[in-house]
Amino acid sequence: MKRIITWTIVLWIISGCSRVPITGRSQLHLVPESQLDQMALTEYHSFLSQNKVVPSTSTQAQMVQRVGQRLAQAITQYLTQHGYADRVANYHWEFHLVESKEANAWCMPGGKVVVYTGILPYTKDENGLAVVMGHEIAHAIAQHGAERMSEQLLQQAGGEALAIFMNEKPQATRDAFLQAYDIGSTLGVVLPHSRKQESEADHLGLIFMALAGYDPHAALDFWQRMSQAGNGQIPVFLSDHPSDAQRIADIRKWIPEAMKYYHPQG
Repeated sequence: MKRIITWTIVLWIISGCSRVPITGRSQLHLVPESQLDQMALTEYHSFLSQNKVVPSTSTQAQMVQRVGQRLAQAITQYLTQHGYADRVANYHWEFHLVESKEANAWCMPGGKVVVYTGILPYTKDENGLAVVMGHEIAHAIAQHGAERMSEQLLQQAGGEALAIFMNEKPQATRDAFLQAYDIGSTLGVVLPHSRKQESEADHLGLIFMALAGYDPHAALDFWQRMSQAGNGQIPVFLSDHPSDAQRIADIRKWIPEAMKYYHPQG
């Protein structure tokens, strides 16, 4: 019986592997998409109800909407044309600016994007904002949160079938979601992106912003500002996002590739 269970888990893990668009990296994704989308929607509405959303009439909120819509349209079109339509099939894009001193932003499954006002002094303009939003949307499109959540749940479940574990321990599953997506959890713990995931989001984010008509060179200026920010206090956006010479060097290396997708809008 143990051998049967073991092989069942192995086959499930194999079937749960997918590939990230553009980079082609193989990844683990064991959480059912329908369950992930429902959890994301619930937590997203909960977050908005507990935080001050900047009115849509605000100039800054309109900028977030404008950049978000351009990114969403370009990304959806690109993924559809290149065989990855499933990645955004259930996306209903929303973009909100929230009052907060934290320099942060995030994107949940389903295209729910939140930008904190605290990051706007670093983004400076629409190009800088496109760097941040493209980077966070890249995490969602690459399903990094689902990947981290799958790894954590698999570790917690041990030899127990993951589906049974998730069904019988919904609070543990919710905690894993909050930790993986860092959407205002009071747990005090956030699962950090691996350097591989973080680098992948930088890479994809450059291409996404270029597709939307934003100059990828703006990423160099933004990350240099972030690396010098805070007088020793690391902004939240960098707490699990190491900004160093290697990151800037990588971005500089990827810019020629991203520029192939760049067509400035009038």
